[in-house]
Amino acid sequence: MTELIVEGRTWVFPEPNINTDLINPQTVFGKPLREQVKAIFSANRPGWVDLVREGDILIAGKNFGTGSSRPGAMLFKELGIRAIVAESINGLFYRNCVNYALPALECPGVTNLVCEGDVVRVHFHSGVVENVTTGESAAGQAVPEFLLGIVRAGGILPQLREKGYIR
Repeated sequence: MTELIVEGRTWVFPEPNINTDLINPQTVFGKPLREQVKAIFSANRPGWVDLVREGDILIAGKNFGTGSSRPGAMLFKELGIRAIVAESINGLFYRNCVNYALPALECPGVTNLVCEGDVVRVHFHSGVVENVTTGESAAGQAVPEFLLGIVRAGGILPQLREKGYIR
């Protein structure tokens, strides 16, 4: 078991109930991947995707990712987002994050711990979120090892291939 720790610059979306329609708008659904990535949050934060750097971490409010099973997790990963930490995460969206090997963690109070641009270090095994910029930390919910195994394998499909369940 290798501990999973991710560190990066933050983007903060504190609003509750950010849904998959805002993440992956209907106007680009089914279009080429690059077009879908360019449209992430285009309705509520135009131009944001042009500011994201590889390795950034998204911090979000309650019930992040509510809605349908659109490929938001895959799009965030393609954009360069390295992890998601939210007050709470919609169950379907959380599992999509795991399946696409995008580490996600629930941490009540995280939007009060972090200001946009702060650097955070996330310990997925213990659930601890450290704000490296301020020295403060908060305790979130540790991610179960079997889910971290999927993330470390590169996602659910690579893990199933690795275990011989699919070719």
